[in-house]
Amino acid sequence: MGVTRKVLNWYARLSPAHGKTIPPYDHVVQIGDPTLRKISEPVSIDKIKTTEIQNIIKKLEYVISKYGSLGMSAPQIGVNLRIFAMRHTVKQIASVPGELARLRGMEEVPFTVYINPKLKVVDYTKIIHSEGCESVQGYLADVPRYKAVQVTGLNAEGVEKSQVYKDWSARIAQHEMDHLDGKIYTDIMDRKTLTCSCWEEVNLSKGKLVIPFSPK
Repeated sequence: MGVTRKVLNWYARLSPAHGKTIPPYDHVVQIGDPTLRKISEPVSIDKIKTTEIQNIIKKLEYVISKYGSLGMSAPQIGVNLRIFAMRHTVKQIASVPGELARLRGMEEVPFTVYINPKLKVVDYTKIIHSEGCESVQGYLADVPRYKAVQVTGLNAEGVEKSQVYKDWSARIAQHEMDHLDGKIYTDIMDRKTLTCSCWEEVNLSKGKLVIPFSPK
């Protein structure tokens, strides 16, 4: 039996059998899921207020809250549509050391949804910071992103919204836009900086550490 099969069998023993799930999911799909590599389809304007699309938006908000995320795209919950949401709360910012939050230029972003978004670079200066992704659970890497961008799209009511984001908020927007185009931060990261975010705990536990793929 190969190592890969052993690992799969080990994970299978950890979890009870479940029936087939249908997106939009309550969980975040992981790297390897084909949905993450597809270019998402635009949403028809006349469908924005339908139950289907509104449920996807509600599910994005639910999953963002469940995971404590800063952003989430429809592909990450198994839906191949051009929708993403972002949110950065005062509480989340306060959990980051003050000097680090200042260096990253963190600022509050209310829960915001973009449907069929377009992104325009406002400041082409590249800023490098460590970045993670709920779809690449347990890892971080240095990723270059533009300093400021403008995002234009439709909100949950089908009304056009345009907003300029800078620094960390611009990073969130670019990260989520990439998901809509089948891209993951690992495509543009500095490969030598890829780090297991809990490598110290792995050593302290003598390797007996399980990385959860859902907070609940």
